[in-house]
Amino acid sequence: MQPFIDTLIYFAISVVIVLIGLIIFENMTRKYKDMEEVKNGNQAVALSIAGKIIGICIVLAFAIYHSIQIQETIIWGLFGVVLQMIAYGVFDLLTRKFSVEEQLLKNNLAVGIISMAVSIGLALVIGASIT
Repeated sequence: MQPFIDTLIYFAISVVIVLIGLIIFENMTRKYKDMEEVKNGNQAVALSIAGKIIGICIVLAFAIYHSIQIQETIIWGLFGVVLQMIAYGVFDLLTRKFSVEEQLLKNNLAVGIISMAVSIGLALVIGASIT
């Protein structure tokens, strides 16, 4: 019975951490509200959000796999959210010829896809580094 209880605990923790990450990312965007853009059919923003969700979940999966205690999973999960935020900021800084946020607002699918790839790719690296 304990494995089922542990799974429910890890599931609940993961949902909370993903929601925390989404709230933080929502507050990082200044030119639009993420969920309003998704509601209006902005696919570029949806791809960017999807990348963040998948990225956070990848880090959590590695954390669950490598952690002995639930507290370690929480710490790694939150650390993964912070690193995802840094990755997004670096991505925005490295695209000096345009603003990622403005391009996502304009529904630029190419930027949405790259944003998604950055989140997922770096999550794999972050996750792989969890020991």
